[in-house]
Amino acid sequence: MFLADQTVAVILLAALAADGVLGDPPQLWDRLPHPVVLMGRLIGVLDHRLNRSAERINGVMAIAILVLVAGGVGVAIHLLARSHPIGVLLETLMAAILLAQRSLYDHVNAVAVAFREGGIEAARHAVSRIVGRDPERLDEAGICRAAIETTAENYSDGVVAPAFWYLVGGLPGMMIYKAVNTADSMIGHRTPRHERFGWAAARLDDLMNYAPARISAGLIWLAALLPEYDHRSAARAVREDGPLHRSPNAGWPEAAMAGALGLALAGPRHYAAGKVIDAWMNRDGDREAGCGDIRGALRFYVRSCGMLVGAVALIAALQMLV
Repeated sequence: MFLADQTVAVILLAALAADGVLGDPPQLWDRLPHPVVLMGRLIGVLDHRLNRSAERINGVMAIAILVLVAGGVGVAIHLLARSHPIGVLLETLMAAILLAQRSLYDHVNAVAVAFREGGIEAARHAVSRIVGRDPERLDEAGICRAAIETTAENYSDGVVAPAFWYLVGGLPGMMIYKAVNTADSMIGHRTPRHERFGWAAARLDDLMNYAPARISAGLIWLAALLPEYDHRSAARAVREDGPLHRSPNAGWPEAAMAGALGLALAGPRHYAAGKVIDAWMNRDGDREAGCGDIRGALRFYVRSCGMLVGAVALIAALQMLV
């Protein structure tokens, strides 16, 4: 385990700081392909080449290839970085690129800005970039709940989980996680084409997110201990409603954030493939979320990211003392 490496938490701490400040500069990624984009291209090739008989074994082969490539690239970068005096900066930069603190904030904030500057139609367009729901079926409350739900879910998937897998498996572990998570978003759907082929991607993503989702709920609960928020409702919602979510993992951070903010999240939702019936997270909360609730959720998200930074800093300090 990379937790035994006394520098891993320090590198992760620096990566979290760099991502929080810089995010994903468009000037760079307009010129170069983002690593996640490259992962997506490989997944597309594997889908095209192997998804011909829609069998689970083909999907297992595709995920095995993806994991080997992502892990291999991670090992190569790690060895290259550790062989050079300033190579640690390369690894820190790569880890920062695979985190999504700032980009998640910016994408969700764009929904609130769209509400203010262009009204509900502009907000529907903005939220359609970050969720898979049918935007035309969303009223103001639906748009706001969708933005807040994706804040909670992607706090786990895009921030806590990559950090967790970096601590456990170093850069190779982080890259494998990002590749699997990207595969789940592309082929892990229950559609005629991907229901069997994408089974391995979906199940492996569930497995790799099991611990991070629950850690995320804990960090959100810690953030709710601060003034203005409701830590008791956060804990109750996680305990009573989180396990009822159709996803084995998404319900944990969503329920925690819903309880902390006094909102009801999830519930029935409309996607392009049809309506999904789901349990409400924090069922007694306010279902009529407004634009101000998006901004409140973003402020709370920043505090939750601060809790993650604090946890990593504590691990770094303990590693230095050992």
